[in-house]
Amino acid sequence: MASGSYSEDLICPACHTFFTDPVNLPCGHAFCRGCIPDGVSSPLYCPQCGEAGPPEGGCLPTSLILKSLSEKAKAEAAEMCPEHEEKLKLFCVTDQQLACIICRDGEKHEGHKFKPIKEAVASLRQELEKGMETFSGDILATESLAKSQREELTKTKAKSQQLTTQIQREFKEMHDFLRKREKEIKKELKYKEEDAVEKMSKNLNAIEKALSDSRELEQKLKSVLKTGDAGSLLKSWSEGNSKMTPEDALRPRAKDLQVVNDSLCFDPYESHLQFFMWKEMLQVIKPREELLSLQSNSSDITLSDDGQSLFPQSKQAAVYCSSCNVNYDRPHNCQSRQMRMHNFQLTPTATTIPSSDGELVIHTNPQFTPGQHYWEIDVGHRVFWKLGIKDHFLKYECQKYVTCSNNQTTVLEFADGPRRIGIYLNCTSKMLSFYNADGMALIHTMSLGSISMPLSAYVAIYIRSQAPDHNPLTVCRY
Repeated sequence: MASGSYSEDLICPACHTFFTDPVNLPCGHAFCRGCIPDGVSSPLYCPQCGEAGPPEGGCLPTSLILKSLSEKAKAEAAEMCPEHEEKLKLFCVTDQQLACIICRDGEKHEGHKFKPIKEAVASLRQELEKGMETFSGDILATESLAKSQREELTKTKAKSQQLTTQIQREFKEMHDFLRKREKEIKKELKYKEEDAVEKMSKNLNAIEKALSDSRELEQKLKSVLKTGDAGSLLKSWSEGNSKMTPEDALRPRAKDLQVVNDSLCFDPYESHLQFFMWKEMLQVIKPREELLSLQSNSSDITLSDDGQSLFPQSKQAAVYCSSCNVNYDRPHNCQSRQMRMHNFQLTPTATTIPSSDGELVIHTNPQFTPGQHYWEIDVGHRVFWKLGIKDHFLKYECQKYVTCSNNQTTVLEFADGPRRIGIYLNCTSKMLSFYNADGMALIHTMSLGSISMPLSAYVAIYIRSQAPDHNPLTVCRY
């Protein structure tokens, strides 16, 4: 603190701190300019004695003497220990703060390392000067990082604009395709309508003609029957009948006519329009799903001829004929009839990777090149499977879905487990995503880190001798 002989005189009576821009009132009391009314918005009076001041307090001059003394007092106070009112002569290296002699000997700083202020300043100056040599380089490195970040920001905006244009173009292509097909299908419907209407109109004309003839004959019959004598009746009937007998004239005509109905059939569009359009669009959509083929030479599974599906193979009884020295998949007739039963296994041809603990890894073709790839696997009701790429996959086991990436696992929760899994691999961004392919809902996305090309799809199942799982696994193709 400042010397007690004058420090109290340098404290503003209003804010109780050292004067800031002090002014003297006519009554002799001094205050900070901000602690008294300005005399404009409210009357000026002395906060201490209440004596009125000049009408415009803002015109009071600053007391330069009080200001100078206050600034010196503040400087002296900064060099004093606020706790012990002793001069700060030491620097605590441990706590990195100034301290007085009493602080050094107190319990708070027990065992701490201290330096005289001058020595601490010299040491700090030397350390800061040394740090400045590397700090300049750090600033340059930071500037380089900022430049790179700005470039990446520009690239991201440019790519976003590029993708926006691409999305608009691809949606336009789909819209154009659908509009074109809409016009074609409507035109086809119009042709069918015109053809049906023409047939119905011709048939309607025939019916109306028959109806008109029948009504005309009805009137003639009524007229003939009104004739009294026999000669007049015969003459009236024979006029204009072209020798037609009553039996021919009165023959029913309605049974020879029929209504043309249900002639407008617009299959399959009247029931499966959207489905057929989707199938047609698959022929023009690019890129498409990867046409994977499964391969394995394991005797525990059977592959379909196209490599699209695998079926776990059940072991079955077969027959070994010692006379023929041949294994048969069923009993056969031979002269010796010396046959004994043995365990028979079906062996498809291809390649395999043997795995321990009953896990079987299935090879797939083709291998993936850099770029983006998507494929789908229908896992059906299998109780164990792994799908993805090597070291990064989605696993189903013990009714739990788990993602595995570089030995890091995450358990996922599902209300209804997906049966068809879509896998999207982006080799450029090194991201792998899994989807519920029935509704294309995102399941999980993982970062791959470093990857080596080319890659293959990873498919694994579990082969169990007890309670085997006979559910198939199929590569989806459209």
